[in-house]
Amino acid sequence: MASVRKWQFKTKLRANAYGWRGSSLAIGRLKEAAVEIRSVAKSDPIAAGEGVVSLMERIWPAFQGIDTSSGSLGAAVFRTLTELIPILTLAPADHATRRKWLERLFEAVQNDGVECLAPLEDRWGEIAQYPDLINEYADRMIEMVRRAWADHQTFHHVIGASICLSCLLEGGRYDELQELLATRRTKFWSWSRFGAEALVRQGLWEAAIAYAEDARSRTNPGVSEMSIDRFCEKLLIDHGRSDQAYRRYGLRAASGATNLSVYRSLVRTYPDRDSRRMLLDLMETRGDKGKWFAAAKDSGFFDIAVECAATHGADPSTLVRAARDFCGKEPKFAATVALLALSSLLAGGGYDPSVAEVDDAVKHLLAASRQIGSVEWALRELSKLRERQCAPGRVLFQHAIQAALSRWHPVEPSV
Repeated sequence: MASVRKWQFKTKLRANAYGWRGSSLAIGRLKEAAVEIRSVAKSDPIAAGEGVVSLMERIWPAFQGIDTSSGSLGAAVFRTLTELIPILTLAPADHATRRKWLERLFEAVQNDGVECLAPLEDRWGEIAQYPDLINEYADRMIEMVRRAWADHQTFHHVIGASICLSCLLEGGRYDELQELLATRRTKFWSWSRFGAEALVRQGLWEAAIAYAEDARSRTNPGVSEMSIDRFCEKLLIDHGRSDQAYRRYGLRAASGATNLSVYRSLVRTYPDRDSRRMLLDLMETRGDKGKWFAAAKDSGFFDIAVECAATHGADPSTLVRAARDFCGKEPKFAATVALLALSSLLAGGGYDPSVAEVDDAVKHLLAASRQIGSVEWALRELSKLRERQCAPGRVLFQHAIQAALSRWHPVEPSV
């Protein structure tokens, strides 16, 4: 039996509780609900499982009126579900309780207007746990999915198709799973990955890689490409083929919010490879050299960072901050980067920069050049920038450089 508990999040997640602009508030409520459920899971995992079910039942009714065009709410829902599904899966619920949970969740999925509960469907077989429940949901959905997918003239979407695939996989019904997937004319990795995983579980990992490669979209290039790369990369690494994994998939599969985090992800995955070489490989594979400045700088590869900065692809404000941060410990690097920042600013780089950024760059350039005995070099370079033609709207920046030079070389009064 699931424990009876009064959940605080229920009072804040009611049907139509949020208006068109309620995205930020809804994200906050989701975080609060997740914290409450995680806290309960430490002492009462069955009650926590009940809490997860209750939360999932409320997500669409509560959030259906919110503008989701920014994608932030959808991302928050995905993160929350990904975080809480293991609590639901691991809850030591008896057969009757888990059956009731599944029925409630199935109804929530059917009523879900934008499939925000898709992560739940993908792991349905794991959540069901009991073999008879797994097979029950596979049997409930398979004929409907088969009929829809066999119709190649029109596209028929079946709500809960992933529930069927997940249960066939977890139930070990691999032949039925592959037969069902084969009925679809168009291949989507979100579904094909169940077939690939079935091959892995049968010990056919090389066939699984070939299967995944065949699932790459021919009509929508780029769709799910990174997910396929990660799947294949992991298989190769798990089977002792790290070098092949790196060359075929690793450089594309590494992910992160920034290029620095992408690089760090790659280093974590391949700790035995030369980190400098990996950075260069990433730059060559993914291009846009200037955007890799921060990754090179923070990794201590200052020569590569200078090359990146010299392409003018790096944000000049980022270069100015780097000159400030490294003025004391790497003055030669700081001086070079400050000069490149000024060059970029005069050439039109940066998003709405201010004259203050020019002043800061000049200050850091002169401070760093003093430490390495190169003040005269810095002044000569500033003079060249002062005389160089600048981009429209950047004349004030040249005036700022002229003012800085005047403080070092006062203009003599004309006779």
